[in-house]
This record gives sequence, structure tokens and C-alpha cells, in this order.
Amino acid sequence: MRLFLTAGTALILPFTAWAHAILVDSAPREDAVISGQNIAIQLAFNSRVDQLRSTLTLEGPDHDSTQVAVERDSTQPTKLSARVADLKPGLYKLHWQVLAIDGHITRGMISFSVR
Repeated sequence: MRLFLTAGTALILPFTAWAHAILVDSAPREDAVISGQNIAIQLAFNSRVDQLRSTLTLEGPDHDSTQVAVERDSTQPTKLSARVADLKPGLYKLHWQVLAIDGHITRGMISFSVR
């Protein structure tokens, strides 16, 4: 019985781990220094995310937060894209929250600077 449970768990765990949306790439990258007032945001995940229920919030140098509109793109279901304009120089924090197709929510933050 114990061998059966161990084997069953070993088969299920890899599929469970891949179900959560994990950030695999971003633009801007963590600690990047960006030149210019307008930037494109691109977050790539290891699995499909619900673009409609996922959110992006940009915290500026003055610590005010602004919701950023996610661009819906059904051809890129593993990505979130957005554009922000009129950024002033300083440190920014991009807070993201995604809903994976398995129903789990993943959150994170990317810090970057604008000069």
C-alpha cells in the first residue's frame, strides 16, 4: 500500500507543480534602468494565464499606485502586456497578479528605475 501511495504521489506532483503560473521573463527586468517616459511591459509565464482576471499595478517614486490596463491577446496566452506613459525619473515597482488556468493566483513584483 505504501509503495502504491508513493508511486501515485510521484506521478501527480510534477503536474501540480507545473500548473502554477511562474514568471519566466519580463521587460523591464528586475533592477533595470529605463531611459524615456514611455515603456512597454511584457511578462511571460510558464503556463497560460487568465488575462481578463490578471492585474498590473505600478507604484511610482511618490508611492502612489496606478492600475495598468492589460492588453488582451488571445494569441499569447502565457503573457501579459501593457504600456505606460509619462513616467517621471525615479524608482518604480510593478506589482503583478495572475490567475493560472488551474485557478491558483500567483503574485510578484519587479523593481526598475526610470532616468
